[in-house]
Amino acid sequence: MLAGERYRDSDPELEAMRKACGRLLDRFNATRADDDAERSEILQELLGGVGEGSWVMPRFQCDYGVHISIGVNSFLNYDAILMDCAPITIGDDCSIGPRVQLLTALHPVEDHRARRERWETAEPITIGDNVWFGGGVIVCPGVTIGRNTVVGAGSVVTEDLPDHVVAVGNPCRVVRELPAE
Repeated sequence: MLAGERYRDSDPELEAMRKACGRLLDRFNATRADDDAERSEILQELLGGVGEGSWVMPRFQCDYGVHISIGVNSFLNYDAILMDCAPITIGDDCSIGPRVQLLTALHPVEDHRARRERWETAEPITIGDNVWFGGGVIVCPGVTIGRNTVVGAGSVVTEDLPDHVVAVGNPCRVVRELPAE
C-alpha cells in the first residue's frame, strides 16, 4: 500500500491497523473541551509525528494515523478527515480549516473488475510550510501544496500548487501570486 502498489482494504493486517486507530480516535473524539493534555498524548500515540505546538480539534478521523506527520505550530480545525493510505505530510505553521479532507486512496477507473474486487492504490499528499486551507477544502491523491500558499474554502485540489499563490475553485486553480518571503 505504502509503495503505491495495489492492495485491498479487506487485508487482515490493514483491518487490524484501522481498528487500533479507531480505538484511539474514539478516545480522542470523546475528550472534553478542557482535555488539551489528553488529546495531545493521544495524538502522540496515534500519529507518525506531531510537532511542538501543533494541535487538532475533535472530531478528527483518519484510517491509520501512523502515516500522518504534522510539523510544528500547525492547526487542524474541527471535522478533519485524513485518509492516510499513503503518507500525509503537513508542514510547519499550517492552518487547516474545518471539514478539510486529505484523501490519498485511489480506485481503478477503467478496470471495472478490479474496482468490484475492491482493489485500491494510494498516493501521498504533501503540504508545505505556512499553508492555509479554508473550510471544506478537498485535496486529492498525489498532490503537493507549495509553501506559503492559500487555498480558498470549498476548493477541490486535483493538481500540485506552487509556492506563494492563492488558489480557489473546483477544480482548484491559481488566481494570484503572493509575495515571497
